[in-house]
Amino acid sequence: MPTSRALLTSAAVLALALAAPAVAQTGKPIPVVATFSILGDMVKRIGGKHVAVTTLVGPDGDAHVYQPAPADARAVSEAKILVVNGLQFEGWLDRLIDASDFRGVQVVATDGIEPLAFDDEHDQGDILDPHAWQSLGNAVDYVDNITAALAKADPANPADFYRNRAAYVAEIEALDAEIREIVAALPAESLIVVTSHDAFQYFGGEYGLTFIAPQGLSTESEASAKDVARLIQQIRERGIRAVFIENIGDARLLNQIANETGATIGGTLYPDALSGPDGPAPTYLDMMRHNAMTLAQALASQGSAQPSKGRNAGLPGTRGTGRHTAHEVVTRTALSPALAN
Repeated sequence: MPTSRALLTSAAVLALALAAPAVAQTGKPIPVVATFSILGDMVKRIGGKHVAVTTLVGPDGDAHVYQPAPADARAVSEAKILVVNGLQFEGWLDRLIDASDFRGVQVVATDGIEPLAFDDEHDQGDILDPHAWQSLGNAVDYVDNITAALAKADPANPADFYRNRAAYVAEIEALDAEIREIVAALPAESLIVVTSHDAFQYFGGEYGLTFIAPQGLSTESEASAKDVARLIQQIRERGIRAVFIENIGDARLLNQIANETGATIGGTLYPDALSGPDGPAPTYLDMMRHNAMTLAQALASQGSAQPSKGRNAGLPGTRGTGRHTAHEVVTRTALSPALAN
């Protein structure tokens, strides 16, 4: 028997579908453009054989510094649906839409999500963290927005989209529970993670990890000497023994930091882009599982070498309070149990 939560979610998806503009159909797959690989994978999972997906920023591509090509403008001009992340993640998007004369339906995958604030100490005021897909809970909102748009665009096949959505959400929720178990088994004193750029605030908030990065929200930003020195000091003071490079970034800075602190490279994380088909993260769910397992393997090995100070000792802050020293994302709450169905 469906739960009240399932009924409410289904009703919300249906309301989104009714509100979305209709797209005339010819029986052929809907031409859809997704701005980057994570969105492209989601569209394929939901749309199946009913969509023809073009992804602008492909596997291992960095959407922060992407420069659209003329072929991208042509693809967008021919698309019926354009799926974007929003939250100013695709800084090049408005120029591309203007160049393409796009007349289809634009779907903002983060609609309905409450974004986290990023209080950049180098800028005036708060900006919003666009990396909302790093929360599996938020991923359900991504899926709902995409499903609603496809159902409206192709009224002959909504049952397929909703069926695919239900199966996909079940996998997302199962993985969420799996990651919670993985992180809960880690030593309480080892839950500090050093990465290249600050893309994991949502992940940290969900699973009780602290992330520190020399760069800000975008890989375009350059870490100052002061930021790097402060980070090195934190690594030494907290006994952090592993740092993590990213598939989309230059590893030289993290290698330098590792050399100066004696930390090891704990592995490669996938923050903003999937891997190729032969890599460890060819789909969104594979990416989230790979990141969790990579973190767990490295953090478990470093925990025993550090003095235990408790899971959140010395880490001030509450959920949504934004940036802390050296772009530190602070654990807000203790780990929560797996999502209830």
